[in-house]
Amino acid sequence: MEALILTCSTGGGHNAAAYATAEGLTLRGHRAKVMDPYTLIGEKVAKTVGGTYVRMVQISPKMFGIVYKMGDVYRRLPLKSPVYVVNGRLAKRLDRYFRENKTDVVICTHVFAAEMLTYMKNNGFATPPTVFVATDYTCVPFTEETQLDYYILPSSELDDEYIKRGVSEEKLRPFGIPVRKAFRDGPSKEEARKALGLDMKSEYIIISGGSIGAGKLRTAIRVLAPLLESEDKRLIVLCGNNSGLYGSLTEKFGGNERIMIMKSTQDMPTYVRACDVFVGKPGGLSSTECAAARVPTVFISPIPGCETYNCRFYTGRGMALAVKDVRKQLIPAVRKLETEPIRQKMARQQEKYISGRAAEDIAKFCEEIAK
Repeated sequence: MEALILTCSTGGGHNAAAYATAEGLTLRGHRAKVMDPYTLIGEKVAKTVGGTYVRMVQISPKMFGIVYKMGDVYRRLPLKSPVYVVNGRLAKRLDRYFRENKTDVVICTHVFAAEMLTYMKNNGFATPPTVFVATDYTCVPFTEETQLDYYILPSSELDDEYIKRGVSEEKLRPFGIPVRKAFRDGPSKEEARKALGLDMKSEYIIISGGSIGAGKLRTAIRVLAPLLESEDKRLIVLCGNNSGLYGSLTEKFGGNERIMIMKSTQDMPTYVRACDVFVGKPGGLSSTECAAARVPTVFISPIPGCETYNCRFYTGRGMALAVKDVRKQLIPAVRKLETEPIRQKMARQQEKYISGRAAEDIAKFCEEIAK
């Protein structure tokens, strides 16, 4: 089977879901190509689209929240959005791609790509079977104006929300958000630490700003730093692709041997499985990755919009803790997760709601619809 997976670099989660889906297909013997559809116009356009989002979130998360709310308001109007119109301009280029490249199924991990395929369907272009993979625990704005064949949801508990937005119930498949197999079936904590050269006796806390290095990382480090010497804890700080943040944190904390400042890493499953607690913003993918690895999780600094819903979904089901005031609440949250019964209860809740097998289930489903 030949699968095309369309993604967009507005944050790393959409790409991570795309590559996890590709991994699931490849493990079952299929060929999968991951592509940003804007590259059909040019690499510069693709970088501009992704970069605009990243800069907005890094500079002003509140501004992104306002934009998100505008999308929420627009979805109530009986008109096609500008997002649909603009993305429809790629219809001819995608049509040419499908005619020149055998494609048995096309999977979208971003609503922009789903808008492109919807435009094609509405204007007489032929498409392979189409699948949308949601990467957040809510129905994000503009999803309701897409018309793909199937929708992969993070949970069956979101069915009603999608149905209320006009997506037919028969199109819904609650397989979960796809994550790489190594988060679920990777090395043990001891094996992971050995592979990474980490100390076996210390407690490790990961502080992550996601792929874009967003959130109150500096504050979180300052709050937790006093614990490092007195309690033999160590911090692994992941700055993602935010080179400015990496530089400033390295300058301020680089001299502390108990604080490891890193950029992005291709070995995220091993780091997650090596840590005792994960502290970070509630991205749809990072949340699911931690849950699949059964790692105790504390959320800080959700980006207003979909991450607010992600946070609510996880904390409401006991799969994570969340703190609003990092200065006052982060240490008590970390202390709470040091208690073994609480850690075990959180792991049970993560296992109840997050199988970590979505990529395999999506691959099997695509085999059925591509026949």
